[in-house]
Amino acid sequence: MWAPPIEPGTMAEANGSAYQLFIDGAEIPASRGERATLTDPATGEPIADLAIGGREDARHAMEAAERAFRESGWAAEDGSARARTLRRLADLLEAEAESIARLETRNMGKPLRESRGDLQYVVRTLEYVGGLADKIQGETIPVPGPRLAYTLREPLGVTVHIAPWNYPLLLAVRSVAPALAAGNAVVLKPASLTPLTAIAFARLAHRAGIPKGILNVVVGPGKSVGEALALDPRCRSISFTGSGEIGLRIAEIAAQRVIPVTLELGGKSPVIVFPDADLDRAAKGIGHGIFGNAGQMCWAASRLIVHESVHAPLLEKLRAIADATKLGPGLEDGIEMGPLVSADQAVRVLEYVRSAVSDGGVLVAGGDRPAEPRLAHGHFVRPTVLDQVPGESRAVREEIFGPVLSVVSFKEIEDAIRIANDTRYGLFAAMWTKDLATAHTVSRRLEAGMVSINEAPNTFPQTPFGGFKESGIGFEQGTKVLESYTRRKNVIVNVAIPRKKAGA
Repeated sequence: MWAPPIEPGTMAEANGSAYQLFIDGAEIPASRGERATLTDPATGEPIADLAIGGREDARHAMEAAERAFRESGWAAEDGSARARTLRRLADLLEAEAESIARLETRNMGKPLRESRGDLQYVVRTLEYVGGLADKIQGETIPVPGPRLAYTLREPLGVTVHIAPWNYPLLLAVRSVAPALAAGNAVVLKPASLTPLTAIAFARLAHRAGIPKGILNVVVGPGKSVGEALALDPRCRSISFTGSGEIGLRIAEIAAQRVIPVTLELGGKSPVIVFPDADLDRAAKGIGHGIFGNAGQMCWAASRLIVHESVHAPLLEKLRAIADATKLGPGLEDGIEMGPLVSADQAVRVLEYVRSAVSDGGVLVAGGDRPAEPRLAHGHFVRPTVLDQVPGESRAVREEIFGPVLSVVSFKEIEDAIRIANDTRYGLFAAMWTKDLATAHTVSRRLEAGMVSINEAPNTFPQTPFGGFKESGIGFEQGTKVLESYTRRKNVIVNVAIPRKKAGA
């Protein structure tokens, strides 16, 4: 998953909205007083004045978290108290969902309907993970002799979570919630471009009864804040979602410190369409899988592999979907796709399109900025469809993180599987077919951590989320997610009755 840079700004009034760091249960300014102005990616207008932390703030947050872990009682053996608190937090978030969704749309740019869906997903995640908090169990193990052997699952301590900008709250809570449920203290570093809903979430967590210091939010550059958190001796695990380059650095730090790490580093997900597919449903699902969130998704279905017999009609349906997609500011009614998160990201996406055409790809739809004058100040790129892009093109090999679909055709099923697996990534894959044998057989052969059949790539709090190859290490979500935030301890007790000494 690619991450654009953020340009630090000067302190400015932004519609009266000032945001601080959240450390030890309080909102505080950055230690060096640094601030930046965040702008609406749809209009370029300022929306918030934001504290930007540094290494000192990272250390402060880790100190507060470590102290809270030892002294607050949050890590007590009875997880039912944590479960109740997380359910209260879910209720508070649901009550505030509309205002937080609107905040997310203004900060990140996605249509409001998508932000509303994200907020409901976060609520469901808190409810689901909260239900696991009092079900952390060990096991008894048969061993030789008069002994009792059993295991305990204990929280790790202070866990660090580095979240991306494309789903600012959803992908933060995806790892923060299970860490809290397991009894850990958390330090969250949201993306500097999109931190506002993380700070709002921390405020609600405090209201819900999570002890001060158990959840901390520090905004700042990854090179200073992120590394300071990962290198801190109090850090007991790192969860990171973002680019492969930064993920490798995180993995290096974790290896040096011998601590566990969960990495989700992106994808270049294939969609295979077989000749028996329902093309209307497939086209709609494919469009959702690449144009949703303006394609800014690690699981975006960005490579379409379609059987040659249905290539032409499916391509025409996708062209029509792309051309009909309504672009605009996410808070407006009826908007189907918002802007990209930043000006740099828009430029980057269009460079990939030009590169694909230069390599021999055929531009079917989009490929440029919208012509409407009212969108001129936003970071908009039209939904783009590129046909017959050579397999060696950068647009096919690299993660674009934009609304760009590359299309190739296949003749035999073996060709489709080979093309689908010809990537260094292995996060999501999808296929469209009415044949159950094809669906199950091909699913087994696809090198992806998750496979969707007859729908766009999809996930739920109860289903594991993770990938193969360079898409990362470990899984989020699912019934076993708390295992990533606990450690196993084995206890063996000799229960033999002492023999009495002779003559005693």
